[in-house]
Amino acid sequence: MLKRFAFHLLIPRQIWMVTIQQIHRMGSFTSKPQVDSEEGQDDSVSVPEGVVGHEALLAWVRTHLTHLPSLLPRVYRKRPPVNAPRHATATPPEATFRVMQWNILAQALGTHADNFVKCPSQALEWGTRRYRILEEILTHLPQVICLQEVDHYAVLERVLSSVGYRGVFMAKPDSPCLYLPNNNGPDGCAIFWDDSRFRLVTKETRVVEVWHVQSNQVAILLVLEERTTQKQVVVLTTHLKARQGALLSSLRNEQGKDLLSFLSEHSQTRPTIVCGDFNAEPSEPVYSTMTDKSTGLESAYALLHDGKEPTYSSWKVRGEDDCCNNIDYIFYTPVSLYVEGGVDVPTEEDLGPGRAPCLSYPSDHFSLICDFTFSTVNNTDTKSDTNLIDKESNL
Repeated sequence: MLKRFAFHLLIPRQIWMVTIQQIHRMGSFTSKPQVDSEEGQDDSVSVPEGVVGHEALLAWVRTHLTHLPSLLPRVYRKRPPVNAPRHATATPPEATFRVMQWNILAQALGTHADNFVKCPSQALEWGTRRYRILEEILTHLPQVICLQEVDHYAVLERVLSSVGYRGVFMAKPDSPCLYLPNNNGPDGCAIFWDDSRFRLVTKETRVVEVWHVQSNQVAILLVLEERTTQKQVVVLTTHLKARQGALLSSLRNEQGKDLLSFLSEHSQTRPTIVCGDFNAEPSEPVYSTMTDKSTGLESAYALLHDGKEPTYSSWKVRGEDDCCNNIDYIFYTPVSLYVEGGVDVPTEEDLGPGRAPCLSYPSDHFSLICDFTFSTVNNTDTKSDTNLIDKESNL
């Protein structure tokens, strides 16, 4: 009887494991052969001599966008008064550091897979869109940039390095971009940081697992140290499995658990920021998993919106579906980091009926932007004995 009972328990587990391995391959178009990458699509892009500093670089970027309408306007939201700091003095600007979270939309996916029926074809031309992406970043000047669906990392690294950013990239094991025409190689996640503000202490990467089976999703974890104060912060970025349904929701939750395990190995007691496209609404289990009290993490945007997440972080028209979802997050440790404010997503009125991407915005996801300071409480033991990685060393 016990053997029969154990057998019945084993069958669902076997089914789940087989399903996971199948879903690992769902990241790619496995019914098609891979397409040769057309690498070098950005070789002609280089910052001219004489373009020095953020303002000059932004002005140069905008010279490539004069035929398009302005970038969608954004509104800055200060921390609600009910959550205001107890101290009366204002935080000095130099103490604040800005973090951007953004799924920038892989070019191969946007042009050959996502079916943005209301998006003008001109808005998806890479020769223009790459400058729109750079414009969004340079307009807001974050010190830390977490990106997903990056399939043109080299040009971003080349341009951003001219104003002092350094970066790290990790490709998906089986990127769907590789199965699409005119692809530039695999997409993946990237983190850039302002090297004048932070130095790199540690870099860790991971292929996210589900029940010890590798998936097609990745994560990058960096330990950054502020040059002036030697305070350290852990930054992790990821992009969880897409698509809807109970099975996919369960898999994302398992991916979230794996991320937390990965994070616990490296965060120690340091202040921590987790950014990503989780492909999950706040009602999904992975959101509760990430924000459980045991994790010490909370949502920065929920804090700024009186305890509730914004209505959307992505809004697109795909085929006949008007897809309005909140699936992108910035989680942080409130015991050691303080949210000063953040930038709201574009309004429905500014987006218009075509939603995004559009001529005024290059992605179907909107960047999330938050200003942080190190808390004055519980942040004295954040520095470890890990040797700093030299600026000239290979990452």
